Amino acid sequence: MTLIYSEDLIDSIADALQFVSYYHPADFVEALKDAWQREKSPAAKNAIQQLLVNSRLSAYGKRPICQDTGVAHVFLTIGMEVRFGTRSGTTVPALQEIVDEGVRRAYRNAANPLRASIITNPLGNRRNTQDNTPAIMHLEMVAGNKVEVTVAAKGGGGDVKARFATLNPSDSVADWIVDQVPGMGAGWCPPGVLGVGIGGTPEQAMLLAKKSLFSTIDIHLLRERGAASPAEALRLEVADRVNALGIGAQGLGGLTTVLDVKVLEAPCHAATMPVALIPNCAATRYLSFSLDGSGPALLTPPDSAVWNGIPDAMPKEGGIPVNLNGLCREDVAKWKVGQTLLLSGKLLTGRDAAHKRLTDLLSVGEPLPVDLRNRAIYYVGPVDAIDGEAVGPAGPTTSTRMDKFVAPLLKETGLLVMIGKAERGRSAIKAIRENGAVYLIAVGGAGYLVSKAVMSARVVAFPELGMEAIYEFEVRDMPVTVAVDAEGKTIHTIFEIAAQNHH
Repeated sequence: MTLIYSEDLIDSIADALQFVSYYHPADFVEALKDAWQREKSPAAKNAIQQLLVNSRLSAYGKRPICQDTGVAHVFLTIGMEVRFGTRSGTTVPALQEIVDEGVRRAYRNAANPLRASIITNPLGNRRNTQDNTPAIMHLEMVAGNKVEVTVAAKGGGGDVKARFATLNPSDSVADWIVDQVPGMGAGWCPPGVLGVGIGGTPEQAMLLAKKSLFSTIDIHLLRERGAASPAEALRLEVADRVNALGIGAQGLGGLTTVLDVKVLEAPCHAATMPVALIPNCAATRYLSFSLDGSGPALLTPPDSAVWNGIPDAMPKEGGIPVNLNGLCREDVAKWKVGQTLLLSGKLLTGRDAAHKRLTDLLSVGEPLPVDLRNRAIYYVGPVDAIDGEAVGPAGPTTSTRMDKFVAPLLKETGLLVMIGKAERGRSAIKAIRENGAVYLIAVGGAGYLVSKAVMSARVVAFPELGMEAIYEFEVRDMPVTVAVDAEGKTIHTIFEIAAQNHH
């Protein structure tokens, strides 16, 4: 019988969540580097380079890769010969309490605070728990005398794109997956990995899809030796067909949408073919370790050589300088889709909750707490700053969630510029064209890099919303790409790809 102290599991989970917040897995970095070398599209190549620079900065600065520091997932495989105890001799807490304490310590770490994103009472007041608990815990009991743990911080932008269907046994799984990907848009921040779960029941298939993501990127080795099973053949077919769609990095077009496709299977009813699909985004964060009773897990950082050749900053040549303090409709009308801009000046922030507050005030004729006329608003919920920072990692959130607010804000406030990630819906593009506004994108998954452009930050409205409050940033040379110009032209081809797939 192996005795494992609850304190060791708590410390190991806390350490692992801190670890994955700033270290990409080495295989992911290598796959990104390979994608960057092969990429022909200038916009996609620039986006991948930003992801690589961000990865290097986060690893050396020990600050989060992305502002969405994820929902904590803890997968426990416990040997039947293990018993838990406490060093103090007190009663052993419930396993969920042990896991939650590890998460709490990680997310409240003063040296590297992580963003709390978990809310309770989702149909009511949606109160933030402030420490990212409770964790999502999965438990399996097996033969043996060890505890195997996989800790993952799964961003909302990936999970929200999850898909499930029960196909007929004669249906093509590959066709269904390839048909789903364009409809997922770019909000999951490609390039990343697609996880596929096949078989079981609906909840089993979804869990298989998620668990498949927590393994090494090795499709290049699979290509070299060839498929030895139907699952491996499916991996190769889906990867080739999805990348042939041309969605590319951040939806900007290009050669690489997926870096790998992972598949896990389970037995299922003879009349069904359950299939689940979950992507892992550019902020891929997971780590596995074992506990054998000898103490907390010892976590080894990736070899620093994996970041060799990656610069500490993005080159500034080629970007068009923009002064946000003097924006006017005539100036933004000159910006064209695909151009790189370097923004400097005062930039407002706001996302779901703030947009709801603003439009509610407009609907009853109440004054707004901030003047939006000729201003730019950035869809972001930043991580708390530490000493020496104006703001913590501050990458963009998915813009389509704000689409329903675009028309009233543009028409009634004079808002001129919106900044986020991924494509806009057709109603938002129509409002942008009718009001002579523009939509710009920053690179999702490059939150620490973006924060380097923020010189100062202060809350100017709705402080009670926490990370969803409206801030005013002072930015210098913040890199963005024109995604929808004042004529309503869009850089994203996802609509056309989805329509072609549908037909």
